[in-house]
Amino acid sequence: MSGGNGAPSPERTPLFEQDPKGRRRRLWSGIVGVLIVAAAFGGIAGLIGGRVPGLVTAGVIGLPLVYVVLFAFRRRIWLEGTELVVRTWGVRRVDLMAAPRVEVVVTDVRGTRTVGLLVHAGHRRRSVKLDVAAFAGTGGRELGPLVLRRLADALLNNTEANGLVFSELLVAELRAEARGDAVAERPLYRFASAAPSGRYLQRFPMEAVSRFVATLD
Repeated sequence: MSGGNGAPSPERTPLFEQDPKGRRRRLWSGIVGVLIVAAAFGGIAGLIGGRVPGLVTAGVIGLPLVYVVLFAFRRRIWLEGTELVVRTWGVRRVDLMAAPRVEVVVTDVRGTRTVGLLVHAGHRRRSVKLDVAAFAGTGGRELGPLVLRRLADALLNNTEANGLVFSELLVAELRAEARGDAVAERPLYRFASAAPSGRYLQRFPMEAVSRFVATLD
């Protein structure tokens, strides 16, 4: 593919699940869950205050949750050259080579720990969170080797955020996978496991990631 000036456009690599049926199934599952929660709160309010307060409560609870479900359904993220391109209601672009700050984020939801990169682009509105791996028990899933390699290459050239540290973490993961290490022995799993439990979201700056990378073989 070529751009308007005849130069080839950067290759676009999708970083989201491309199974339409799976995405639609989760959408409807999320909406049904929202309706159940909204109906429960609305029912309680209705018993106490009557029909109108019950409907208002159901709407106040349900509408924001529906927005969250639709936001997650619409979200698409690609790696285009060295840029992360995110589409929800609009499109955002964050250049991995120019980002002033990068952090590793670990979330813990119902026993599943997700490791992601939080890439800042100078102000909060343009920050992008990219999940690179998710683990439950001793198993899990990660982005493919090609994507991890491209992310590592882009971060390697980011001097402002000391992207070398994050690149080394991803390269260590690739090496562990190439050696055939079990999931529980790979760096991203070990990083997620080392995060304190009982917290929904934890952010680790470059210094913390650097200390962890220094312990790897």
